[in-house]
Amino acid sequence: MNQIAAFGTQLIEVHDWLREELRRLRDDLASGGRPADLRAHCLAFCTAVTRHHTGEDTVAFPALADRHPELRPVIAQLEEDHQLVAHLLERVASLDGTDPEAALAELDGLTAILESHFTFEERRIVAALDALDLPEWRDHRPDYLLRDEA
Repeated sequence: MNQIAAFGTQLIEVHDWLREELRRLRDDLASGGRPADLRAHCLAFCTAVTRHHTGEDTVAFPALADRHPELRPVIAQLEEDHQLVAHLLERVASLDGTDPEAALAELDGLTAILESHFTFEERRIVAALDALDLPEWRDHRPDYLLRDEA
């Protein structure tokens, strides 16, 4: 795969990984997983999403805004989404598994918001990311492109 085209593709791969992790978290809760296990899985998921969004806000979005000023309104919307997701992640992180129905409702809400966010982001910025040729990203993968805890 051409490295120049890889950044957008890598973003989609991270989103797919996060989608799968959220599905796994929901499945664990729906199947009556132990609260301690759920809490650990929740914390790992919330940390991964936060790392991804923080990396986008501090690395990817400024690079895109510099090279594609027409994307600034899109980037502003994505950053607003990140604030909403951060609030929802705080609520999910507080889940203790003692009220599975309430927890499932929180996860369903988070899933809906994240799916909408990921789809919008993929549709609007992947082509611009694919066009970026940043040697520093080739030499050291930015945090927003990491799929597991580093």
